[in-house]
Amino acid sequence: MSRLDFEYDIKREITNSPIVREIDRTRQRELWRSAAIGVCLVAVLLFSAWQHFELLRHGYEIEQMEQERAEQIEINRHLRLEVETLRSPRRVERIATEELSMVPPGPSALVIERVTPVDPPAPSVLAERQEPEAVPVRRSDSTWP
Repeated sequence: MSRLDFEYDIKREITNSPIVREIDRTRQRELWRSAAIGVCLVAVLLFSAWQHFELLRHGYEIEQMEQERAEQIEINRHLRLEVETLRSPRRVERIATEELSMVPPGPSALVIERVTPVDPPAPSVLAERQEPEAVPVRRSDSTWP
């Protein structure tokens, strides 16, 4: 064998176009099964991560709402204290005497009429409703007789 024959064998191109590969159905089925299992696992992981982050977000919202509620309770407490301060009898009396020039009642003050609460009527008492009589209305236009 000569050196030229050896080089020719190495450089010679072999065409595989007439060769047809058969599809291995078992291997393809395993590939699709593995891909489906992978997709399911990714979906489960994404769903659990989404739930976890939603839980964290709701926890932060609850904490913020509790802080706002505590602030509102504190504001409510201050406002109730202010209302009670404004309603105090000493303050009302001071404003009446100093700013409005009122005089405190003395022993000579008379109560003209005292209203006493009346008991409600018995359930057996019925009231009648009377219809008012029809009164003719006079018009200003000339069509009135």
